[in-house]
Amino acid sequence: MSATRLGPEPTIVFTPSGRRGTVPAGTTVLDAARRLGVDLDSICNGRALCGRCMITPASGEFPKHAIVSDGAGLDAPTGSERAYHGRRPLEPTSRLACSAHVLADVLVDVPAASQVHRPVVRKSVALDDLVIDPVVHLYLVDVPAPDLGSDRSELRRLYDALALEWGLTDLDIRPAVLASLQPALAAGSRTVTVAVHRDHWVSAVWPGFVDTAYGVAVDVGSTTVAGHLCELTTGEVVASAGIMNPQIRFGEDLMSRVSYVMMHDDGAAELTHAIRDGLRDVIDELTLTAGVELNRVVDLVVVGNPIMHHLVLGIDPTPLGTAPFTLATDEPVDAWADDIALELPNSHLHVLPCIAGHVGADTAAAVLQEGPHRGDAVMLLVDVGTNAEIVLGNREWLFAASSPTGPAFEGAQLSCGVRATTGAIERVRIDPATLEPRVKIIGVDAWSDDDDFPEQAAKVDVTGVCGSGIIEAIAELLRAGVIRRDGTIDGSAAPRSHRVVADDRTFAFVLYEGRAHELRITQNDVRAIQLAKAALNAGIRLLMDHATITAFDAVRLAGAFGSHIDPAYAIAIGLIPDCDPGIARNVGNAAGGGAVRALLSKTARAEIADVARRIVKIETATEPAFQAHFVRAMGIPDSDDAVPRRTRRTTRGAPTP
Repeated sequence: MSATRLGPEPTIVFTPSGRRGTVPAGTTVLDAARRLGVDLDSICNGRALCGRCMITPASGEFPKHAIVSDGAGLDAPTGSERAYHGRRPLEPTSRLACSAHVLADVLVDVPAASQVHRPVVRKSVALDDLVIDPVVHLYLVDVPAPDLGSDRSELRRLYDALALEWGLTDLDIRPAVLASLQPALAAGSRTVTVAVHRDHWVSAVWPGFVDTAYGVAVDVGSTTVAGHLCELTTGEVVASAGIMNPQIRFGEDLMSRVSYVMMHDDGAAELTHAIRDGLRDVIDELTLTAGVELNRVVDLVVVGNPIMHHLVLGIDPTPLGTAPFTLATDEPVDAWADDIALELPNSHLHVLPCIAGHVGADTAAAVLQEGPHRGDAVMLLVDVGTNAEIVLGNREWLFAASSPTGPAFEGAQLSCGVRATTGAIERVRIDPATLEPRVKIIGVDAWSDDDDFPEQAAKVDVTGVCGSGIIEAIAELLRAGVIRRDGTIDGSAAPRSHRVVADDRTFAFVLYEGRAHELRITQNDVRAIQLAKAALNAGIRLLMDHATITAFDAVRLAGAFGSHIDPAYAIAIGLIPDCDPGIARNVGNAAGGGAVRALLSKTARAEIADVARRIVKIETATEPAFQAHFVRAMGIPDSDDAVPRRTRRTTRGAPTP
């Protein structure tokens, strides 16, 4: 593939927004961003003082964007960039958008820190009945001073003291920790606090009395990376933080990233480097927020989908991109944080087990958090994202599958779609008689028909419609008769309202009319949601077939999108099979909650390792019934008038693995 040059009008592509366009050669990246409506911050108005407009130019072939981006895309760093010494350091691979000029085709990444509307990472943790039992414990010991002529080393004296005072034997120590032993003994006047992992590894030695140690639990999603810093002895979550996954510049969805790896010799290394950088950023933010030194972090738990799991560990993910989608390992991984180049000198690393090639450690963590395996009730657990992971079952049996929903629920592939950031429409109500909509946007408390909405909305830009907003819009338009059950926007509704407008050969609905722009729900938007929701619905139906059940007792919607959508609207459009909304609820970031449980409890780690081995995995790609379910689920809520509108009581025969 060769670069496509456009003479004086090179192409520039911005990620993660995906916005692209041509600009005259010599245009600054900042001006190009403003021209194309890209969310790029600057408070010094292009004078290279604030550093808010920092971007990272990419290098390589990007088939998804039909572009080759190389070193000739931008001019060399200018004098203003070389002289820049702002609060935010300019990384060697980064540029200031206000000073960098576009000379040829180029792809640039706008990191979260450079965005005005930074992502809202809605990830919470519910610990409930968790019993705190971490794998790392602290021990205060007095180590006798050596006598002249003694042949016992300081390490042997430490081991003797731990055995005498705490009954700990058969210990080992890592070389990096051993190097800190004598300085700690000297600084603590021979009294030290020792962190011991699983009663075997001495993982840290600190001078004097230390009564707190910390661990980090991280959920590495394809879109966001969310972390929680916990005090291990109390279980208190002392800080939480989230960032956009820096791999997004290589592709919004997982298969795009696997494709990038397949097409670039060093692609896997690039993606691994990017996600490890993201982990370091999250850990730095957590520790800085809480005022905790990095050497006080002694345990780290990581969960993620199979591709993220492999890339974090430095494993080639390409076998997961083609049948038979084979994992490198489905066992828990125990190592040290520095094995994956994280700057946590005293920290152990634990990665939860994956379940199948498309059902990862994040799903295992969600199972650990929500506990379908602990009760008799049949639970449907769905983590809705760019890929939907589904678990169905109870204490006797569990089935799992993954459905390729795509990024539509995250706002991608939609004409007005955006991620759930400040300014995005997240709630929609439409009057069935007048077709007048009411909307609520993230960052504004008032609804659009409230008196103080204009004043509040003026403080943020109404940027688009996020996943929950598009779901509610489609459900409301269905209820109002504007959308037919086959998903067609009905042009005959145009006489009822000026909001139903012709759009080429189809029709669209004007959801929001702002001062500078309007937001429409187009026919293509509806089709994108139909495809996504049909894939999820079909995956659930397939598991119900294998479990030989016609209904379930509980529904749990997890994930960044699933935790925000109203379950009643999910049912209304057929995102999940019809059931009583009373049995469905949002559970937030269940994967993050499960990661915290595993961080704070070695019993929980053993529990999920056992449960993951017992889950029966169903591969949707090889199941003939999946396509039939998919076709039926394309309707809204589905295409089968015989489907009951309320769940019956669960009945189940023998499973069919």
